[in-house]
Amino acid sequence: MSSSDRTRTVAWQDPAITAGDSAVRSGFERLQALLCGESPKPPMAILVGIEMTECEPGRVVFTGTPAEFHYNLGGVAHGGFACTLLDSALGCAVTSLLPAGRSCTTVDLHVRFIRPLTRETGVVRCEATVLHLGKTVGTAEARITDSGGRLCAYASTACAILDEKG
Repeated sequence: MSSSDRTRTVAWQDPAITAGDSAVRSGFERLQALLCGESPKPPMAILVGIEMTECEPGRVVFTGTPAEFHYNLGGVAHGGFACTLLDSALGCAVTSLLPAGRSCTTVDLHVRFIRPLTRETGVVRCEATVLHLGKTVGTAEARITDSGGRLCAYASTACAILDEKG
């Protein structure tokens, strides 16, 4: 290890703690439990450094701060940071409208990167809203903006609606 090496330690709770929640709680109830700290944060959110900050039926907001540990060879945050932020917000927006016994998973994610994210960008905000919720598919769109309200990236998704009852 050289003097310029950096380290980062990540700790998380067992995600199995909330594994059965979708069978008994609506998606909105699960997200509210996460938002108020009753449920542990998903390990991926902790690893990447993003979090849900607002939630209402059909709409969620996530925030994150691009950091040096997100950087790629080009000296900017890897597109995976923005994709994780977008995918998380989009999936949670669809989840917020699901009844107990239902969950969702991403079928596709279409992303457009508008401007690079760096440490200097500061906190970014990702707002996602549901466009359509059917019996088998939900669709949503999201935008990442910087603190000045400038568009950094946007995405749309389709999520498969899953029956957790078997």
